[in-house]
Amino acid sequence: MALGDLMASRFSQSSVVVVSNHLDDCVSTHEDSDLNSQRRDSEAASSSSYGNAGVSTTTSLAYLPQTVVLCELRHEAFEASVPSGPSESGLVSKWRPKDRMKTGCVALVLCLNISVDPPDVIKISPCARMECWIDPFSMAPQKALESIGKTLSSQYERWQPKARYKCQLDPTVDEMKKLCTTCRRYAKSERVLFHYNGHGVPKPTANGEIWVFNKSYTQYIPLPISDLDSWLKTPSIYVFDCSAAGMIVNSFIELHEWNASGTSGSSRDCILLAACEAHETLPQSAEFPADVFTACLTTPIKMALRWFCTRSLLHESLDYSLIDKIPGRPNDRKTLLGELNWIFTAVTDTIAWNVLPHDLFQRLFRQDLLVASLFRNFLLAERIMRSANCSPISHPNLPPTHQHHMWDAWDMAAELCLSQLPSLVEDPNAEFQPSTFFTEQLTAFEVWLDHGSEHKKPPEQLPIVLQVLLSQCHRFRALVLLGRFLDMGPWAVDLALSVGIFPYVLKLLQTTTPELRQILVFIWTKILALDKSCQVDLVKDGGHSYFIRFLDSMEAYPEQRAMAAFVLAVIVDGHRRGQEACIEAGLIHVCLKHLQSSSPNDIQCEPLFLQWLCLCLGKLWEDFTEAQILGLQADAHSIFASLLSEPQPEVRASAVFALGTLLDVGFDTTRGVGGDEECDNDEKFRAEISIVKSLLSVASDGSPLVRAEVAVALARFAFGHNKHLKSIAAAYWKPQSNSLLNSLPSLANIKGSGGGYPNQNQHISHASIVSSQIGPLLRIGNDNSLVVRDGRVSSSSPLASSGIMHGSPLSDDSSHHSDSGIMHEGFSNGVVNHSGRKPFDSALYTQCVFAMCTLVKDPSPRIANLGRRVLSIIGIEQVVAKPLKSTSIRTGETTKSPSLAGLARSSSWFDMNGGHLPLTFRTPPVSPPRQSYLTGMRRVCSLEFRPHLINLPDSGLADPLLGSGGASGTSDRSFLPQSTIYNWSCGHFSKPLLTAADDSEEVLARREEREKHALEHIAKCQHSVVSRLTNPIAKWDTKGTQTALLQPFSPIVVAADENERIRVWNYDEATLLNSFDNHDFPDKGISKLCLVNELDDSLLLAASSDGSIRVWKDYTLKGKQKLVTAFSSIHGHKPGVQSLNAVVDWQQQCGYLYASGEISTINQWDLDKEQLVNPIPSSSDCSISSLAASQVHGGQFAAGFVDGSVRFYDVRTPEMLVCESRPHTQRVERVVGLGFQPGLDQGKIVSASQAGDIQFLDIRNHRKAYLTIEAHRGSLTALAVHRHARIIASGSAKQLIKVFSLEGEQLGTIRYYPTLMAQKIGTVSCLTFHPYQVLLAAGAADACVCIYADDNTQAR
Repeated sequence: MALGDLMASRFSQSSVVVVSNHLDDCVSTHEDSDLNSQRRDSEAASSSSYGNAGVSTTTSLAYLPQTVVLCELRHEAFEASVPSGPSESGLVSKWRPKDRMKTGCVALVLCLNISVDPPDVIKISPCARMECWIDPFSMAPQKALESIGKTLSSQYERWQPKARYKCQLDPTVDEMKKLCTTCRRYAKSERVLFHYNGHGVPKPTANGEIWVFNKSYTQYIPLPISDLDSWLKTPSIYVFDCSAAGMIVNSFIELHEWNASGTSGSSRDCILLAACEAHETLPQSAEFPADVFTACLTTPIKMALRWFCTRSLLHESLDYSLIDKIPGRPNDRKTLLGELNWIFTAVTDTIAWNVLPHDLFQRLFRQDLLVASLFRNFLLAERIMRSANCSPISHPNLPPTHQHHMWDAWDMAAELCLSQLPSLVEDPNAEFQPSTFFTEQLTAFEVWLDHGSEHKKPPEQLPIVLQVLLSQCHRFRALVLLGRFLDMGPWAVDLALSVGIFPYVLKLLQTTTPELRQILVFIWTKILALDKSCQVDLVKDGGHSYFIRFLDSMEAYPEQRAMAAFVLAVIVDGHRRGQEACIEAGLIHVCLKHLQSSSPNDIQCEPLFLQWLCLCLGKLWEDFTEAQILGLQADAHSIFASLLSEPQPEVRASAVFALGTLLDVGFDTTRGVGGDEECDNDEKFRAEISIVKSLLSVASDGSPLVRAEVAVALARFAFGHNKHLKSIAAAYWKPQSNSLLNSLPSLANIKGSGGGYPNQNQHISHASIVSSQIGPLLRIGNDNSLVVRDGRVSSSSPLASSGIMHGSPLSDDSSHHSDSGIMHEGFSNGVVNHSGRKPFDSALYTQCVFAMCTLVKDPSPRIANLGRRVLSIIGIEQVVAKPLKSTSIRTGETTKSPSLAGLARSSSWFDMNGGHLPLTFRTPPVSPPRQSYLTGMRRVCSLEFRPHLINLPDSGLADPLLGSGGASGTSDRSFLPQSTIYNWSCGHFSKPLLTAADDSEEVLARREEREKHALEHIAKCQHSVVSRLTNPIAKWDTKGTQTALLQPFSPIVVAADENERIRVWNYDEATLLNSFDNHDFPDKGISKLCLVNELDDSLLLAASSDGSIRVWKDYTLKGKQKLVTAFSSIHGHKPGVQSLNAVVDWQQQCGYLYASGEISTINQWDLDKEQLVNPIPSSSDCSISSLAASQVHGGQFAAGFVDGSVRFYDVRTPEMLVCESRPHTQRVERVVGLGFQPGLDQGKIVSASQAGDIQFLDIRNHRKAYLTIEAHRGSLTALAVHRHARIIASGSAKQLIKVFSLEGEQLGTIRYYPTLMAQKIGTVSCLTFHPYQVLLAAGAADACVCIYADDNTQAR
């Protein structure tokens, strides 16, 4: 299967994970989200028509939802991690040869003294005589010597043709000195090779001396190694072909150690190759040449074949002289000699790669071409000479390789070649049969890929794969296998790079072969996901244009084109030359063209592709003004704006990133680029307005990933428009602006104007906007003003009702000199006109300030922190302290818990004492301190502002970055928060893309087991008869429980109290498993706990009363809980409303969360898309007090209102509202509880009113209830309906719980008796049933959580 098909079939980025069940074994994850929603709806619709057919496999689908949400890569650790993109150093770049070297000069010294044997050698007969394959006795000695010298020189030239060669034949000491100094002078800092043949002189001495001659050749003169070393210096490589050569190596090592311990201390780059150990003599057998070591090093193929012949079955039939006639050239791989040479290189490289430590392999086999060739050939010398009881040695020392099994592969290739040799020599036109060596080695590599892993031994064949890339016939297969290997993880990419793959795949970008394109793009994706530094090489070699062409080709799959976009994004990331080259090659046009053409139903519209087109463009014009201008001219901002409603959060976040990088941070605002400057600036101005409006439209997106990018983009905007935003902020926090409420732009229907919130905001009053939007205490930098978070100040003044307290004393105009004079400049439209940047309409600035304040209150701590950084840029300091839990601050009206989230400092500082806050004066007050609007709080305005106080350790700033800007706000770009979407997205490509995750089988097995368990228990519940549900099996004392939850598959109960502390107990073992705060500034407690993905790895969804949703994973592990996602489910509220009192419910069937409260809509959130898909009009003026979603029929839910009415909705119908009923007619009070009856019947609902009556409704006859139970006389506080058993329970404020059957029969009463201390237990605050067992958990407001079981549950 080609890798393209493999990639298409095996990976796709973000889609709903569908886990198998009995009916549909597996649904392709390639489905688009729209298809998914259709499938959900049709499933739900089909299952809804079965009626009560019992639990068959078919209906089980309705009871066992298949949707799984919030388990994508982005939910792993958004809060904790700051992702890093491709590395620029570290693990990577170790593969790059530190400094490529070249051997520039070669000194060849031959001390042969032909016809005179040295005194310490006794030769055998017949004896090895050949030197450089020449018999020295076949001609006159001098001629023979010259001929041998010339041949040796030409043998070396084959390995390094560009070096300068100097030969000294039988030299004197002076000639040696001259030779060495000349070579070093010529080579400069390059390496010098010194080759010494000492076959005509005595063995080296124990003192480390080699022998040369005197002028008259009557004496042998010793030459100390230290002299040689001092002449040749470093870097150098020595080859010693003489007996006892090991002596020299030992002397060299001693010399270097002595030098290193001396003053110099620098390690010398000196490599030594010696023919034998110190106690050995060279082999004299006539089967070898006399210079067998040199022959192995310089003519390896000839030497290897001759040696092999004597040991092969062919040795009788083969004429040795044929070996010299092997047809072909060593560099032509299509000829026999070329192929042999190629195989030999592959074998020796592979042995070295597998035996040597990696850094040594890099130094010897990848740094210098000549050194690499000599060491490959040295491995052969070791093999051949050890067969003659002689051990070549080297420094650095290599482990033994002569018995490595790869030599068998070489022998086989050699034999195949030799068997063809006679016929090929006879007939020059005969075609030779290529070896199967490479095919077999690739197969071996493939076998390793099927069974290997990071923890097993690396594949031996990696260097062979590298060699195979040189051959056209094997190239495609080798690349596909290489791609599979690189996909195994960063460790594999690092291995491949360190074996030397990089120059090969770089060169392949110059090929135009179409079938290689997809796999090459894949391989480069893997390399760049690990090492960003390759961007420089790619641009230098023009590789970027290869990827731009691929990106523009329509034949490739969108995932593969996404990879090309990723590669281009890395090329331009922070690399100006790359940015310029890509702009020249037309990348902007190509990306925008494909973004524009992607319509939602288009198969090419792969979310990963869209995401990387956006990121690529964002990186292209990041901090590059010329590119930003080109982008604005191409109308890029409007193309991105249309992507902000895409279903995938990654696409939306990437589009926000691209929009944010288009905003000029504002250094060269005065410089016009080309054409008419005014016109350009006007266009730019309009574009910026449009960008900001687009950003505001997603400021309250459901995904933290998107909101984080909005915060970063708004920070860039705030930086560029710093002064205007500051003055807006200053204007609104001024006492003079009594017209504040009139001048605030309405945020209603901002969406129409491109602004921030969907159209549920019709009822927002300006006062409530300000109070709800401005978070914990804020300080405006431009004047020393103070803002206190508390909407309940006093309504005596419009400003007070906005919860705003002002910088200067409220009536004292004399203090205006401390306001840095901003307000005295000319105002136009509430905005100060500064020179430089053209100001926007003040309404837009105001919306931006509000959006920033909303970010500060974000449920996600990471985004709240970003929000604080954004506000600090426009000079608003935010101080956040832990809430004062011990005391209660009374402001205007009594609040349950203090909501003072911190204190802002002007120049005068507050000390917090108990419930009131007296002042500590640091500077003399301007006028006597006076009562402010805030009871118990006074304030003083100082004569001077001392910014240096800000950095004091007790300042309580949430983030050190905030204080350092002082009153002026930050002016340095380094303060801008950095976007993380790009680095985070890069992580996708460093993970395996071609294989499914290993744990999927485990997951499926656990899922099947749970489904089986659930179905068994559902059947038991449906057929059980409950007599009394009054047997308490567990109880915990805990104050203020507001909501509880029983886990389906383990004996765990989760409860939350009014301080938003969540506790998790095991009720079998009576142990507390975990306890944690939902967040740091709890307002009103948690209104609902839900389990998300209960049949899989369940997540805990906690909905706070203010509408904030937080989803936790690992919540049962002590201290290990992680926030998966967080968002605000309702925005804005009706006028005159103090708190939102959010009500929510979760519907696993289709992945929807419904949320409402003191607003006029019910918000339908799709948690898979993390998007508000539908603000459903509630069709009532009253607030919603209760919500229940059907757990069987996707898209159906019911809402109970404070006027006692109940409405039933189905999101699949065009008008949404199906019917309306008013069942509670006796005393009209709020609907407290609502639930769908068990079974598959559509629209059977139980509704409980605060008045105490429980009504049973059927939407087919919704005029009136078909059954009424007068459960309690007033004060009904909680209702629970079992999901599968036919029972309900209700609780009252009078410490009473009653259990009823669906027929209205009372099955039992649970009374809370006073304790020994005669304490009242308080209202029953929550009731909840176990999903698959007859268990009831009850929480009481002031005392405890209890779990009740039925003693006599029996089958019918």
